[in-house]
Amino acid sequence: MNDTAIDYAGVFQALPGMVALLTPELVYADANEEFLRVTGRKREQMIGRHLFDVFPDNPNDQTASGMRNLEASLRRVLATGERDTMALQRYDVESAERPGEWDERYWSPVNAPVHGPDGSVVLLVHRVEEVTELIRARGRRGPGGSGGGGRGGSDGNGNRSGGGERGGSRGRVLEAELYTRARELQELNERLRLAHAREREVALALQEAMLPARRQAGHHRAAVRYRPAVGALNVCGDWYDLVDLVGGNRMGVSVGDVVGHGLEAAGVMGQLRSALSAASRVAEGPAEALNVLGRYANVVDGAESATAVTTFIDFDHHTITYSSAGHPPPVLVHADGRVEFLDRATDPPLDARPTPVPRPEARTTYADGATLALYTDGLVERRHEDIDTGVNRLAEALARHREADPETLADAVLLELLPPGGATDDTALVVVRL
Repeated sequence: MNDTAIDYAGVFQALPGMVALLTPELVYADANEEFLRVTGRKREQMIGRHLFDVFPDNPNDQTASGMRNLEASLRRVLATGERDTMALQRYDVESAERPGEWDERYWSPVNAPVHGPDGSVVLLVHRVEEVTELIRARGRRGPGGSGGGGRGGSDGNGNRSGGGERGGSRGRVLEAELYTRARELQELNERLRLAHAREREVALALQEAMLPARRQAGHHRAAVRYRPAVGALNVCGDWYDLVDLVGGNRMGVSVGDVVGHGLEAAGVMGQLRSALSAASRVAEGPAEALNVLGRYANVVDGAESATAVTTFIDFDHHTITYSSAGHPPPVLVHADGRVEFLDRATDPPLDARPTPVPRPEARTTYADGATLALYTDGLVERRHEDIDTGVNRLAEALARHREADPETLADAVLLELLPPGGATDDTALVVVRL
């Protein structure tokens, strides 16, 4: 099969559904065998002729609008270059054997473009599913198997009611319409599911590529964890960063959160993380680094309400200097089990102020054996629960497992805090043994 060219003309003719090709002038360029069979036309009666010369509206029905609706749909495809699915249409077809006699038909059309090399629409694919037999079959079935209703009786004034036939016919049309739309919605849902699944896959790969490829913690022990939201079609914008700082035995540790989902959030996350990583290397302290990041966030689309917290750890002097832009506080567990929340330098999110204002900064000390944890709200935030409850739960877990190595500690915290089925928001966690 690989050595044989595919006969696409043969494939087109063998398609099980009704398919025709139209030029932008709405002239038949081709029609497959099923289209010819169902419409009762020969190829020479169609090819090269205008659509409405071959299938005009029924002149005996002044309310006929099927062909007018079809033309409007085809014009939309030509104008937009996008597929157009029509509602169920009734348009009668003149009998090929009995000219002047018209058969009542119901069709479900879909029109799609074929683009040329320059992007223009060079052909129109007109696919039709006929549902006439479905409507007729439903018309033969009524309450108690008596059929689809008669032509109506007369009232006391001698007027014909006609309600049975008209009501039954309308009901059958609506039923067929619902059937057709349900099928189309099922196909659309499947396409959306595949598209979202692909977007999630791309976004996760992008997010993974933009997060630190290695633990930039020198000889100090650190563990990082990132868990995407379970059950979501899109990833979010959580990020973390560890960077060796110049001037002594120092390290910068940061986490942040971008509002939103999918590729856009992952892209913004990458920009903010890179900007803060660069700023931290040259800033005097974490507050100055966040000041720079805040100015940058003001010009980045999608950075609205983004949060971040950064800590500068000085291992020689046993100090942690920190600053927060609307982010949950880091947790410092001292070697004796005492818990300290680093919440004395909290400020609004990155782009909250149109005019930059210097951010606050605070400092604390620690002894050897302490543990520092930075995290995003996916780890501690639960619906119908105050976030402080989750933060306290995290502190208790860190204190309980404080003697474990950072890798074991990080796994234990995730196991205890994340729901059994996974969190509904992304989670980032950084654990550093001081």
